[in-house]
Amino acid sequence: MKMGYIRVSSKDQNIERQLKKMHELGIEERYIFIDKQSGKDFDRPQYQMMKRFIREGDMVYIDALDRLGRSYDGIIKEWKYITREINADIIILENETLFDSRKFKSMGDIGKLMEDQFLSLLSYVAEQERKKIKQRQAEGIALAKAQGKHLGRPKIDLSTLSKDQRKLINENYPKWKAGEITAVKFMQILNLKKSTFYKIIKEYESI
Repeated sequence: MKMGYIRVSSKDQNIERQLKKMHELGIEERYIFIDKQSGKDFDRPQYQMMKRFIREGDMVYIDALDRLGRSYDGIIKEWKYITREINADIIILENETLFDSRKFKSMGDIGKLMEDQFLSLLSYVAEQERKKIKQRQAEGIALAKAQGKHLGRPKIDLSTLSKDQRKLINENYPKWKAGEITAVKFMQILNLKKSTFYKIIKEYESI
């Protein structure tokens, strides 16, 4: 059986590129496992579910080694568990000529030695890249704070609304107060979430 594993680091990252590769390989949708979280460890729901599905002789396709994870020891441990304990196979599409566990198995003990060396090298690179990313993030946050920049989601209040939104408040506020439109309808008109809507209305009423 063919399986595909996809991982991106956050919920807003696009999985389409990886997903397209899995579809081109003919992998059924139900056997494509997708996690949207950090690769710092392997405590990911879809990855753990995939491991429960894998059986001897199965093929697991992953776009790149760092999609499997970014922990040096973890990558090696998981790779060996799947390929040597379950006796399934892993193919890393980005480095398929090097990372196809079937090729190493066909070489016997020498193949295992070569596989271990390649794994050690590339998993080390993956972990170092994770550390660099964290360092760059920390440096970026520190610089932004030093420059007095606001971090996180942009602040939304009456002053940051668009001219059209402010006009819509002026037009619809009397209707809402008169019961001609519901609060939900008013929120939809302004394209605001409930908490933001009431915050802005409170500010509007205090003017």
